[in-house]
Amino acid sequence: MNGMRTYSKKKGGVMSNRLVSLCYVAFALLCLASCSNLKYLPEGEHLYVKGEVEINSDTIPERYIGPLSEGLEALLRPKPNTTILGMRPQLYLYNIAGEPKSDRGFRNWLKNKVGQPPVLLSDVNREYNENVLRNRLENLGFFHAQVASDTTIDNRKATVTYTATPHIIYRIKSVTFDVDSSDLGKAIKSAASGSLLQVGRPYNLDNIIAERERIDNELKNKGYYYFNPDHLIVEVDSVAGDHQVDLYVMVKNETPARAKRPYYINNIYIYPNYTLTQRGYQRADPTDGNVYQGYHFIDPEHTFRRFALTNAMILRQGELYTRERHNRTIRQLVGMGSFRFVRNEFVDVDSAGKTTNKLDAYYYLTPMPKHGLRIELLGKTAAVYNGSEINVNWQHRNAFRSAELLTFTVYGGFETQTGGNVNLNSSFYRYGIEASLSFPRMIAPFDWKPTRRFVPRTVFTAGYEFLNRRTAYSLNSMRFSFGYMWRENTEKEHDLKVLEIAYVQPWNITDAYQALMDTVPPLRHAIEPQFTFGPIYNYTRTNTARTDLKHTFYFKGGLDLSANLYGLIRGANVREGRQYQIFNANFSQYIKSEVDFRHYMKLGTNATLASRAMAGLGYSYGNSTQLPYVKQFFSGGPNGIRAFRARTLGPGSYTPEFYGENNFFADQTGDIKIELNTEYRARLNSIVHWAAFVDAGNVWLQNSDPEKPGAAFSSNFVNEMAVGAGLGLRFDFTFLILRGDLAMPLRIPYRPKGERWLFDEINFRSPDWRRNNLVFNLAIGYPF
Repeated sequence: MNGMRTYSKKKGGVMSNRLVSLCYVAFALLCLASCSNLKYLPEGEHLYVKGEVEINSDTIPERYIGPLSEGLEALLRPKPNTTILGMRPQLYLYNIAGEPKSDRGFRNWLKNKVGQPPVLLSDVNREYNENVLRNRLENLGFFHAQVASDTTIDNRKATVTYTATPHIIYRIKSVTFDVDSSDLGKAIKSAASGSLLQVGRPYNLDNIIAERERIDNELKNKGYYYFNPDHLIVEVDSVAGDHQVDLYVMVKNETPARAKRPYYINNIYIYPNYTLTQRGYQRADPTDGNVYQGYHFIDPEHTFRRFALTNAMILRQGELYTRERHNRTIRQLVGMGSFRFVRNEFVDVDSAGKTTNKLDAYYYLTPMPKHGLRIELLGKTAAVYNGSEINVNWQHRNAFRSAELLTFTVYGGFETQTGGNVNLNSSFYRYGIEASLSFPRMIAPFDWKPTRRFVPRTVFTAGYEFLNRRTAYSLNSMRFSFGYMWRENTEKEHDLKVLEIAYVQPWNITDAYQALMDTVPPLRHAIEPQFTFGPIYNYTRTNTARTDLKHTFYFKGGLDLSANLYGLIRGANVREGRQYQIFNANFSQYIKSEVDFRHYMKLGTNATLASRAMAGLGYSYGNSTQLPYVKQFFSGGPNGIRAFRARTLGPGSYTPEFYGENNFFADQTGDIKIELNTEYRARLNSIVHWAAFVDAGNVWLQNSDPEKPGAAFSSNFVNEMAVGAGLGLRFDFTFLILRGDLAMPLRIPYRPKGERWLFDEINFRSPDWRRNNLVFNLAIGYPF
């Protein structure tokens, strides 16, 4: 425990004081916002604070009443003023702003941009809301629903309660596709097997609308370009009685003739350099432009190589029009990343003055600016460490006229210790350069097309970085990689680096750091020369984009290999004295695997339970005894176990050491990692969210190290898990999420057995306890 407290005093005291000050300010602001808004109400008016719906039914199962009530309440208008912890700060700001003297200035901004005008009871049209609720219930199959309302007033605050009596729901008795024997009728009838309208299910207008759109999509993929859902009608007959209805799917009599026949693709025209300043779409004559593989190119300036664009075209001349090929073509062109706008249109082909069942396709592609420059200036703060970083990114789109993306990035930054006792790791600066060339296609010695739905990419990357810890050491790092990225579908993504090479060499090691390495050998691992080479593969699968699901997930699994075949050929075995070098560095031989699984469960419209399980395993052999420093795992920090600072936890039950009053080295890494997190997230208002979380985990070494007792992984690993918990606030500004988490350790693995749980030591009233145990993390985005 003494080790942790010493660490916290050095790195947590300033932040804890700042946190306490921020809490006082926040508390004062909340108290200010909680002041009564009622005194600002006009005479005789009441503040509308809530609209609620109560379901009065003995025919609806209990588990459906809550969701039905929530869905109906979402339809009520107007919405009450936004609340935070029961208070209405935006309404308060609107009130205290008074009447602005002009439509400019701070007072006007505060009142009309930040504040909210009061929502009064007189603004509520109860009859309108009753009709809306009744109509919604009928659309859900409650044909004879009744809705009544009542108002409750307490201290000038009004609540309107709507009581809905749905009665018995109507169900589908039969579904008949009442169509003729034409080609269109046969196409509609063939789509009946996948109908959303099923006998026995409740009548639902939403399902009827979705069924019309489903049939339309089926027809679009059979060439019926001009057909649309409005050409279908679903008649409902409730004569059957017994709360049942018969449904009849029919084509409207007024459906135009061209909507009843399939269409084929005639000529395809591509304008690769179309500008929005052009007046209208200049259609070309079939004999104009260059014809390549059946496509007509109108590109006098030859801005793009034609093969690059034809590779993206799924729609082909002479084929039946289908929406699937149409959408895939658009998606491929957009996915190339070279065009700001992709527009297309289909035009009827006339023959001898008569319209045929053929379409000419026109694609108008507006390129992005060829060159782009972006400069980013970042500020960073963590505990007593502060720094800044600048990134200059230059891009050349369409570098070789085939939609390639050439990128050069130059960056530099520094970090310095502004509080606590200065140590050898107290400050550093770094700078580097990276070049990347991305091709929107697979470049391989054989024909390989893993997907046609999305644009695959071939990526070459090379970079150099110089890191200078001025009072300790410097590192030169070089890296190169070549590989592929592709999406299998909307949920599955692959990233294969066929070869990644990384080379790290130390330079200018100071006498002070050298003296510490002689005393503490594990410190040498951070600056050992490193050479890794081999393939890396990552697979990602997620359905988190689905907003209609209660349960969603994210999975990422990776495999990192280095020098496996080369080490085998050389017969490397460091334990037997056979260790080999490449460019004056012992090459690393290992297998590293990592998995990250996340699960999200909706607990209503405003709450989610998010959980994560991570595991990483590095197995070093042959030429190595442990993973290289840059490949090892670490724990703690704002995206890990938040009750511990980054790289300060583990490995195993090893106790972090303090090498002198001014030389604490916090970096603790391992070859094996296990981490579990769970977090309850709830929305307070449109931008403010809160969370309660528990984190657990640690890192371990693959092999025992006499310099780090207790660091090796064993069957006793569960007893070496660290546990932390805390609360957080998140501010969702759409373009970024600002997150602040306050955590405390509940279990410390390097304390003596039997003393690792800290529940009996928690004392929020004690300043020393708060200073030594509360850890504040400020970050961008969610932790997982």
